[in-house]
Amino acid sequence: MHSRVTVSIVGLALVIACAQTPSTDTSNSSEQVRLPTGALLDPTGKSVPLGPLPLSLIPSPDGKHFVALLSGYRDNGVQVIDRGTGAVTEFRRQPAAFIGVAFSPDGKRLYASGGDDDAIYVYDWKEGSANIADTIFLAKKSKSGKRYPAGIAVSSDGRLIYAAENLGDSLAVVDVASGRVTQRLATERYPYAVVVSPDGTVYVSAWGGTTVSVFSQSNGTLVPAGRIAVGRHPSALLLNRDGSRLYAAQATIDRIAVVDTKLKKPIAQLADPSPSGPSEGSTPNALALSPDESRLFVAEADNNAVAVFDLTSNNLLGRILVEWYPAGVYATRDSLFVANAKGKGTAANPGGPNPLKGRGAARNYTLGQISGTLSMIELPGMSDLAPLTARVAHANGWDQPKRPASYPPIEHVIYIIKENRTYDQILGDLTQADGDTSLLFFPRSNTPNHHTLAERFGIFDRFFVNAEVSADGHNWSTAAYASDYVEKTVPLNYGNGGRTYDYEGTNRDKVPDDDVASPGSGYLWDLAHKAGITYRNYGEFVDPLDFDKEGTKAPAYEANKPNLVDHTNRKFPGYSLQVKDQVRADVW
Repeated sequence: MHSRVTVSIVGLALVIACAQTPSTDTSNSSEQVRLPTGALLDPTGKSVPLGPLPLSLIPSPDGKHFVALLSGYRDNGVQVIDRGTGAVTEFRRQPAAFIGVAFSPDGKRLYASGGDDDAIYVYDWKEGSANIADTIFLAKKSKSGKRYPAGIAVSSDGRLIYAAENLGDSLAVVDVASGRVTQRLATERYPYAVVVSPDGTVYVSAWGGTTVSVFSQSNGTLVPAGRIAVGRHPSALLLNRDGSRLYAAQATIDRIAVVDTKLKKPIAQLADPSPSGPSEGSTPNALALSPDESRLFVAEADNNAVAVFDLTSNNLLGRILVEWYPAGVYATRDSLFVANAKGKGTAANPGGPNPLKGRGAARNYTLGQISGTLSMIELPGMSDLAPLTARVAHANGWDQPKRPASYPPIEHVIYIIKENRTYDQILGDLTQADGDTSLLFFPRSNTPNHHTLAERFGIFDRFFVNAEVSADGHNWSTAAYASDYVEKTVPLNYGNGGRTYDYEGTNRDKVPDDDVASPGSGYLWDLAHKAGITYRNYGEFVDPLDFDKEGTKAPAYEANKPNLVDHTNRKFPGYSLQVKDQVRADVW
């Protein structure tokens, strides 16, 4: 975890301390759990535990099992799940894993992407058991992944594997027999998912772009066949059976593009925002069709729900509540199966990071606490969706009456971002508030200024926050949203999974034209700029500039977002444990 102290004047609020730990709310149901986000978990159907961060879920060829790919901080690998009971029957640990998992057409092989190992792991599959048989390397092994396979798909004859190289900005074509990469074809930045049409056409989404790349067959090889503009940052892809329709999820703008593959253009956009909310925050990130292809099921990661769309009218029929951050979905005629990446959430972790004892065991670290779940749900008739939709609304607080806006006569707002401590760790000893002294790290004797500020200006002892660590925390704090890219890659970055720190304006250590991690609606400074509000920034989303090593020139810093460049103090440091707080105070 980074330990950053940054100050920004952006015109919103004064934040003095972070959140308390999650608590269990049993007012209506013993299953209801309050998440750190403030939302309730009140899941539909049966819930069974999985490993950390299952981001993919596929059925076995015989329909008796599911395979989930774990891409978490604590563990990476393949879990085999009994479809009838939900019990995990096998876990095959991998050195790395990310998004991609697929069966061969004959059902005898299982392929799993290996993330920063730049590998595809090959398993023999027999009677519900996966046993490692081979490893296909896409590049020479290095300290961190250069290709980073994400989504994978297999040709209809089983001879070829198509792998989206998430850090290589390319599609790799792999000959299964030899294990060699026979082709590499360019995509837009951060390719994510791969699907293959019955006619052999290959489609690849671009997490950091706006298009789906199309590759057609020609004399046994793939050739570029154009790109389909579907909208910003497409991720999950799904084809119908005959390949005439392609569905592309756009998580940061709450839309699903419906593409006519013959015309190579979108013919509809399914709108998936929360009621009366902005077009950001539902985070549609996984797709499944009903067997008759009349309905589309959409995992809404940040609504903790699955949306149901009627594809005749393209209307949203309703929602079904699951658990935290659904990221994989599969539908049968009468059942729905959902892999929830964050499962039942986190809890107080007194054995976790401690200033005297260090980080502690992996399971006690914030990201190490996260384990996924599988929701197993009997599908209702359409007439039964109304109460389930109301349940989703209640869990997310959408059914609460909106209060008329009322603001005190404030002229200036100072928004201070100070990281990495919960409410209880610093202010748990305030007797006039709802704290837990057993979680206290820094009592009043250590933090007199924090205590004085809290008592003088207000104690936010029931203030919930969405973030686990610095990376997603900076996005929640400056945009009220952490994108699907952020949520799915932060555990790997923090777990030494070979990814760069892409969460404060840079991608791969450079300032990009379009930041793959950025929210669809912009950051606080973008909204302030749009509203004509004056603002200044101190240390947030800045990068150090070169300066004279002899010390004749002072260090300087440059903002990496357009609407911050002319509003940033160039003398105020960004993150660095080498810079004393007094230096920052003097600049301020």
